[in-house]
Amino acid sequence: MGRPAPCALLLAAVLLLAGPRAGAPRPRVTANFACRVRADSALPRPRCRQREQDGAGLSPPALALSTARLCQASRDCQPCVRVRLALHTAGLGSVCGLRLDFLVLGSNRASWLKVWRKQPEAAGSLWQVQFDCFPVESGRRVLVSLGTVPDRGLSLNRSHLVAAEPAGPKFSYAWRPEARAIEVSVPEGPALAVRLCHQLALECEELSTPFPRQALVSGGHSIVLPYEFLVPCLCIEASYQHRDSLRTKLCPFQPQPEAYGSELWASMQFHDFSASSEANMLMVLSARCPLHPTATLCWKESDTGACHSVPNSTAMESNQAYTVEKVDVHPLLCFKFSYGNSSHVECPHRPDTAWNVSVSVRFLQLLLRVTSTVPASFSAALCRQQGSRCEPEAPVYTVTSPESFGPRELSLLLPLQIVGGCVLVWRSDVHFARKQLLCADVARKRFGLLALGLGLALGLLGTVLLLNYRSLRKLTTAPRGRRPVLLVYSPDSEEHKVLVCTLADVLCSALGCDVRLDLWEAGSVGRLGALPWLYVQRERVAREQGTVLILWSQGSARLYQLWRGAAAGSSGSPDPHDLFGAAMSCLQSELQVGGGAGQLGDWALAYFGELCSRRDVPPALCLLPCYRLPRELPGLACLLQGSARPPAWLRPSTLLHRLLMSEKRKSLQGRVELCRLQQPEGAPLARLAAHQVGSVGPSPRAPPARPASQRPSCT
Repeated sequence: MGRPAPCALLLAAVLLLAGPRAGAPRPRVTANFACRVRADSALPRPRCRQREQDGAGLSPPALALSTARLCQASRDCQPCVRVRLALHTAGLGSVCGLRLDFLVLGSNRASWLKVWRKQPEAAGSLWQVQFDCFPVESGRRVLVSLGTVPDRGLSLNRSHLVAAEPAGPKFSYAWRPEARAIEVSVPEGPALAVRLCHQLALECEELSTPFPRQALVSGGHSIVLPYEFLVPCLCIEASYQHRDSLRTKLCPFQPQPEAYGSELWASMQFHDFSASSEANMLMVLSARCPLHPTATLCWKESDTGACHSVPNSTAMESNQAYTVEKVDVHPLLCFKFSYGNSSHVECPHRPDTAWNVSVSVRFLQLLLRVTSTVPASFSAALCRQQGSRCEPEAPVYTVTSPESFGPRELSLLLPLQIVGGCVLVWRSDVHFARKQLLCADVARKRFGLLALGLGLALGLLGTVLLLNYRSLRKLTTAPRGRRPVLLVYSPDSEEHKVLVCTLADVLCSALGCDVRLDLWEAGSVGRLGALPWLYVQRERVAREQGTVLILWSQGSARLYQLWRGAAAGSSGSPDPHDLFGAAMSCLQSELQVGGGAGQLGDWALAYFGELCSRRDVPPALCLLPCYRLPRELPGLACLLQGSARPPAWLRPSTLLHRLLMSEKRKSLQGRVELCRLQQPEGAPLARLAAHQVGSVGPSPRAPPARPASQRPSCT
């Protein structure tokens, strides 16, 4: 006895159930039964070809056997026994299924087949089953018996002799790879019709023009048949000249993958239907053979480089159409098809991409500009070269493009840790994306010149420090006291916050100020609350004779207008998170309590000339000392440090001042430029609103006159 074979491999049956009344049409049911087969060997799905048409339906009880032919793609046709039965279960009680037993005399090969209903049927149903079919060697006799499940005492037995068939035509072949042809030789005897064909699922299809379809070869002669591609389904078929003669078919290259190798992929056509807008890759094959290769994703570093496999990226296949969803379509993100021991890489045919990115270096930072035509998210991370690969390092920076029509440009700023550093950029809202490696345009051959210039700069700086030793010594020994500076700003954007941090760093590192900034003291702000933290810092500034510095912008003018409107129309409690509005309330209350701006010696205002002008400052705030940055930074330094003149090293006439301020000014200028790019189009309206806001409500009284060097005018 052999191992069980799957029912789907041996059974092609039709179950006909009797209708509810006599003479009614019988419905055809194809899924109301199940089966179990036990055979001596597992067979592929058969296709039975009957020599003559079946007769009318059998009268139950009946068991009929006939000879058919079983033809498979990988084998020659062979004889088999077709079984047709009809059985009425009336009088047999409840019958769940039928059992067929096969015995081949001479070889004692036995098998059995069970057929049962998936759903219970009424008693007395009519069973009609056709089984295609049981393979038997030519010249053998088969015994078939029919019983019921469970056994109701019914037994029908039949025997059938499979007549011996004459052998098919004989021929031999020789492969001529240099001529891309196969030579077929016919032995002495009758002539044979010979052809090359492609074995499909049900038939062997002729080769297309201009290759010959069929040739008649006399006995004792040979013929050379050319082919277009050497593929696994290429077969040689020979038959006699008379009608319905036996055929002999041989497919010699199917078990030889080393023979057809590269020609298999050359014989296929790849149709690309990938769409960047839908974030999926779709490729359809047109092949001469009914093959189903597997496909995965791989990515290339260049057009001619190797394709590296992407893990867990197997494509879904349906009728030779391969699909991968949630993927960033890119010309270098490709399909890798595999069949047997050969593979082929096919990339998207349309080179357009949904986004592109460029990198530049600005003030020791990497500026990424991403242009996208579809709504998407993009991530970037600095990477470190390890051999031929660049491994990403934390943190990962992400930016998202909102839904909009047309291309949209996004910007990302990354710190440049080393000269010539590289960054990986990829689309992060999909499952599969190719990471693009971008490196700053700093050539390695310039490293020597850079080191030389750095050495000269350090030497020059040492000389200047030596020449200004006495002034620096007086500066370091003077009781400066690090006066506190409370920096107040309007949270216009993330770029504006970075600009505020940069200004605070300049005040702290270059001027030695004790800067108090909520962005630097997130822990204290979270523990105390935004407004209590502001009030504590204001008291400290007043106690230690520091300064409250307001960094003004066009966003500040808009927030100032909203604050004045809320203060005039509502008496409710202030927003606990609005530091800017709380600072304006402090300023207004101090004006009212102090009786004028003369008591506001610890308040000052500064703005960047490229982001706004003095006309953007409301008239109510023009009483405060006002400085334009970075041009009036020395004057601001005088105010913050409480001295009438800037220190010697900070005077514009000294070389040290020019060296130090040039670096600080570059850093500030870069941040200002980014803020200017993000500034809205309607900037003049903000200025007009600021003037209107400044004219609302009572204006503070004018303060006592101060020297122009200490308080520049706002008008």
